[in-house]
Amino acid sequence: MYPALAVVQSLNRLCAEANIQPKILWVGSVGGLERQLVERAGLEIELIPAGGLRGKHPLAAAQGLWALIRGYRRSRQIIRWFEPDALFVTGGYVCVPVTLAAHQAGIASLIYLPDIEPGLAIKFLARFVDRVAVTTPETVNFFKPGLAVVTGYPVRRDLANGPTAEAKAAARRKLGLSDDLPVLLVFGGSQGARSINRALTAEIERYLAMVQVVHISGKLDADEVLARRAGLAPEWQARYHVSAYLHEEMSSALLAADLVISRAGASVLGEFPAAGLPAILVPYPYAGTHQALNAHYLAQHGAAVVIEDANLAGALDRIAIDLLTNKKKLHAMSEACRRLAKPEAAAHLAQEILEVKRDGN
Repeated sequence: MYPALAVVQSLNRLCAEANIQPKILWVGSVGGLERQLVERAGLEIELIPAGGLRGKHPLAAAQGLWALIRGYRRSRQIIRWFEPDALFVTGGYVCVPVTLAAHQAGIASLIYLPDIEPGLAIKFLARFVDRVAVTTPETVNFFKPGLAVVTGYPVRRDLANGPTAEAKAAARRKLGLSDDLPVLLVFGGSQGARSINRALTAEIERYLAMVQVVHISGKLDADEVLARRAGLAPEWQARYHVSAYLHEEMSSALLAADLVISRAGASVLGEFPAAGLPAILVPYPYAGTHQALNAHYLAQHGAAVVIEDANLAGALDRIAIDLLTNKKKLHAMSEACRRLAKPEAAAHLAQEILEVKRDGN
């Protein structure tokens, strides 16, 4: 969602500089979560059926196949009436029927792959697109020579200027945080991460004795986490900032933090480097190899420490507190992370879309 919205913003700026009025249509999946964010961004949206096939019960696979067929038919209808010059897709089940329909109609197309390793859908679709944009150089080798280009991960505009002292101070003011104590940010993605939430709250007093905590719990565990906070002494509660979800304030949370504990979805490859944010990463154990590869990429570059989900209870507080009390180590990780940032990724991707369009015409 957020990478694509960042690219749309850059595309609008490039077109405005060329005195062009772009016409943009967002295609999402029925039952997806994007409608509210897309409409808030002022974009028109169409929804199509979409579903997965891999590793499913035969009945569920058949339902996924039927959704794919229906999504393809609907995509062809959308392409006929919208008449796009180019297609930009960022992965997920919904990209399959749209990409196939665009290929059939002769529409130039570009896939952006945020993760280190492409999934089956992207590997399959790569033969039908004009270009694949990737986050890291390591990913280029998954595709035939000349198809992939390294752009980096497009981040929200308010992260693109980097973690300046002024930006960090402003972010802390926005979130009601003190300048006197370090800030630990903890989150597990849009749905939260129960294992991370419980490992943190089990030892929350140890953290609050030395830092402020911004905890994005996810909606499923919000009541449990808030009840834990309510049982703390007032002085600890003042240091413990709990939210089920952050939207507009997420960039501020990233800029305000000195250390983050999180899962290892693709956003860690872009947003953490943009914020110069050292990380403790806990790959989701049921996400295939994607999160593990993302986490180990940052760890190999000195920007993160990786903990397996099964080891959280015994290791999280020890590793986190060790890092928070070792300013030299934390600073070195922050600098290593910043070296991975590509602040012009959104603009680069927008330019790639325009070039794909020109080549296709």
